[in-house]
Amino acid sequence: MTASNNTTKTGYNRFLLLVAGLGGLLYGVDVGIIAGALPYLEATSGMNAGQLSFIVAAVLLGSVISTLFAGMLADWLGRKKMMALSGILFVASIPMIALAHGYGPLVLGRLLQGVSAGLIGVVVPLYLAECLGAADRGKGTGIFQWLLTLGIVAAAIIGYYFSLQVDAIEKLHDADKLFAFKDAAWRGIFWVSLPPGILFVIGSFIVAESPRWLCRRGQADAARTALLRSRTESQAEIELKEMVETIAAEKAQSASGTNIKESLFSRRYVIPFVMACVILACNQATGVNSIIGYNATILIQAGLSDKQAHFGYVILTLVNFLVTMAGVALVDRRGRKFLLSLGSAGIIVSLLCTGFIFKKTESQRVDVKAAVQALVTADQKAVVAFNQESADKLLASAGEPGKSISGKPATMVIIYSAGDYVAASKVVRSDDALATLEITRDSCLPSSKVESFFKNPFASLDVAKAAPLKIENALITPVPSTQNGWLTAICIFSFMAFFAVGPGVCVWLALSELMPTRIRSNGMSIALLVNQAVSTTIAAVFLPSVGKHGYATMFFIFAGCTVVYFITAAFFLPETKGKTLEEIEEHFEGKKR
Repeated sequence: MTASNNTTKTGYNRFLLLVAGLGGLLYGVDVGIIAGALPYLEATSGMNAGQLSFIVAAVLLGSVISTLFAGMLADWLGRKKMMALSGILFVASIPMIALAHGYGPLVLGRLLQGVSAGLIGVVVPLYLAECLGAADRGKGTGIFQWLLTLGIVAAAIIGYYFSLQVDAIEKLHDADKLFAFKDAAWRGIFWVSLPPGILFVIGSFIVAESPRWLCRRGQADAARTALLRSRTESQAEIELKEMVETIAAEKAQSASGTNIKESLFSRRYVIPFVMACVILACNQATGVNSIIGYNATILIQAGLSDKQAHFGYVILTLVNFLVTMAGVALVDRRGRKFLLSLGSAGIIVSLLCTGFIFKKTESQRVDVKAAVQALVTADQKAVVAFNQESADKLLASAGEPGKSISGKPATMVIIYSAGDYVAASKVVRSDDALATLEITRDSCLPSSKVESFFKNPFASLDVAKAAPLKIENALITPVPSTQNGWLTAICIFSFMAFFAVGPGVCVWLALSELMPTRIRSNGMSIALLVNQAVSTTIAAVFLPSVGKHGYATMFFIFAGCTVVYFITAAFFLPETKGKTLEEIEEHFEGKKR
């Protein structure tokens, strides 16, 4: 092999990583872009809270739909074509959203973004696992996760840039100009995310098809050609031989009359499939999405001001991004088992520390739901101006427990319901002169029966529309010291760091490496559906559970779930570092080389 050829293969491998990384970047943008755009969309669109909520949630709906079929489509059309299709859908969604005038086009555009994200989440890790050599597979999938976190950071920075422009225009005191700029701002935020999508589509057309997919389609020569783009000739021949032998063994087993159903339920398929599903479920059961999504609210409750809490969120995203870089560097050196064990152990400690900090504060909180329920008007609406004076009056209605924290700065959050739908207000502080909570029955309801199904499949939207506004909890909690707030923030930053270095980097690897070739695409789709089901369930119960039991209880539950994660990683997960996918299959089949 000449130096020139070696350079060419290294260059192609880097290009492959770049294209896959752009897929991760798009996934991160899909998740994070709405956060910066939402305040301006809310101010200019005239849509109600239910409609805005569904626009945010439409990405999840689209992702669930596409994840269900992604594996089947990847087997039918090929990995390369599905990558290109996911990029095209993302590119198509941007002008549909940015040029929208009305609810329908916005929802459709966001649904397309979600479909794109679901396809990317299955196909890109699948493609990387099947195309990269054993020595580079960890790095490749790690870069996918790293650029995913970069996408979230980029979305936050884009939103912050536009917020600075809005702040400058607000000082002009020109309402029409401010409205026009806010309308342009949320559209501009989406337009800025278009170039990475275009680059991903172009790159998807240039890279080679998955050699393992080609081999299974009977195209051994094409598979060899694809392998030679990233491997030496000897490496390509060894891997191709392993692929052919694995496929031949499966065909021989089928030809000998072995029951296909029994074959699929053999240990070589069941054990890795179940293990991948457990890891994907536990990844969400750490509470990572809720801790990120409600980070500012959590830190305000812990004792930080609104400005400090939002600065804490910026630090959190940067910790996620920077530590993911370290995870990418370590994943092929120290291995998946080590990083998952280290990460899950650190997560347990971080969550327990955060839980104990909150337990001390929440032991003093007071529920004044009866007093707030009395404020609900006939049109099913309640307005609470939460200053120190009103806080003291509400606390007085709670008797002795309320008197013990009266006269001190406090936070308030209201958990309310209409029928079987539950929502929560923002968190306000009594030392904020403009702190006002306004809740209505309509803000609790989904905007359509489709959204209703995903919010609560057992609830009746028609019944809820006529149901009274019910105050489930109206929680007043004394504001801890700023020192307490930063101590909580440090524990959460620690949680994020351990998540990023272990589960954040390794979860995509576990998903793609553990699944046997025969069931990899469909198995990955099912495992990701499990992942999203757990994520959706946690999102549905998080606020009501916090309202009834407090943040401390939720952090302890997350820690308990992560213990299962640690046990699975430390005692049951085999080390897959440096092994070909065929060697990993043989491990679960009980064969030894």
